[in-house]
Amino acid sequence: MEITPIRTKKDYRAALRVVSKLVDQDPSPDTPAGEHLDVLSTLIEAYERKHYPIDLPDPVEAIKFRMEQAGLSIKDLEPMIGQANRVYEVLNYKRPLTLRMIRNLNKGLGISAQVLITDSANTPL
Repeated sequence: MEITPIRTKKDYRAALRVVSKLVDQDPSPDTPAGEHLDVLSTLIEAYERKHYPIDLPDPVEAIKFRMEQAGLSIKDLEPMIGQANRVYEVLNYKRPLTLRMIRNLNKGLGISAQVLITDSANTPL
């Protein structure tokens, strides 16, 4: 098993081809092929994190997405945000999230606090 650093796009594409073949083989983790897959996956992940960073989602969009996933209504968010009019204000970018709301949404919906504290481009100053 030969493993080399991933420094260029060419290295990256080559590593992806090897990983694709290894995934198709579905090796056990404790085999040489499984260990090779694990190490290459880690190297690929580090390369992607550096060269293709993913921005955090908009906090309001994250709330809406979680609502849709869980089939929640405005009424379900009231204990976390406040009365229905306040929930609508937040979801329509008319009111920013407060620290209390962020804590409640993090606990109640399991949305990362890091996502919730991110500034939204649509939130008023």
